[in-house]
Amino acid sequence: MGLLVLVTILWAFSFSLIGEFLAGQVDSDFAVLSRVLLGALVFLPFTRWRGVPSGLKLGILATGMLQFGITYLCLYRSFSYLTVPEVLLFTIFTPLYVTLIDDALFRRFSPVALVAAAIATLGAGIIRYDGLSEGFITGFLLLQVANFTFAAGQVGYKHVMGHYSPDIPAYRTFGYFFFGALVIALPSFLIFGDASRIPSTPVQWGVLAWLGLAASGLGLFLWNRGACVVDAGTLAIMNNALVPAGLLVNLLIWNRDADLLRLALGGGVIAFSLWVNARCHPRARQKTGVEAAAN
Repeated sequence: MGLLVLVTILWAFSFSLIGEFLAGQVDSDFAVLSRVLLGALVFLPFTRWRGVPSGLKLGILATGMLQFGITYLCLYRSFSYLTVPEVLLFTIFTPLYVTLIDDALFRRFSPVALVAAAIATLGAGIIRYDGLSEGFITGFLLLQVANFTFAAGQVGYKHVMGHYSPDIPAYRTFGYFFFGALVIALPSFLIFGDASRIPSTPVQWGVLAWLGLAASGLGLFLWNRGACVVDAGTLAIMNNALVPAGLLVNLLIWNRDADLLRLALGGGVIAFSLWVNARCHPRARQKTGVEAAAN
């Protein structure tokens, strides 16, 4: 779970950076495309082209299309309708999608994981439910598409790697993830993008560089590797740990008002959901089939 915690800290800055420096100023399709290209550049030198099973390539491509391509296009568009706190609020449903998709793939129902994810959702809701702006329905629907595809992508990557159990180091195949995202991001920019709204300041270019190289390139790789070595319940819950982390960054750096009491209470509920899952979920105490490959 250490990798998921590390990436949560890394990603805690992303929402505020997008909301403060990019939303409404930089074309969302260009922002996503630039992040995809920069992330791909990180892994391009390491990508193995031969000796990789075709099914593994296609599986990783598909997870990239979902988890990065579709997710980020919807996420960036949602900032046109929602504030940063509202975006954080509407991401609280991701854990439910994670557990439901994981159970659907295994044709099973895991009530403990679902209950733990619901508790985490309650905790995040305690933190952020303080009213909604006009036009929130459009933003909400965009975020639910993003939540679903982000959940499907990370669960899908976990299952693809578990199915093939490749002896190839994961960083040698993760470039296909960004190639899959490019299949979505490039046509979207060519069709819907506004070339007149590319970054115009060094700060905006710097933010895109950080988001592309660190948050996307390094962050998505570490997150997906972390997803491979935890059970679905823990993965679902860690998706909501971003809410208090993101709000803390928004408060401490950009001085946005936040209810510290509710932040502490909601964070405590999320921590309790982790305990419930670890204590009661039988798979939480077992290594997954891909954990050995990841070590």
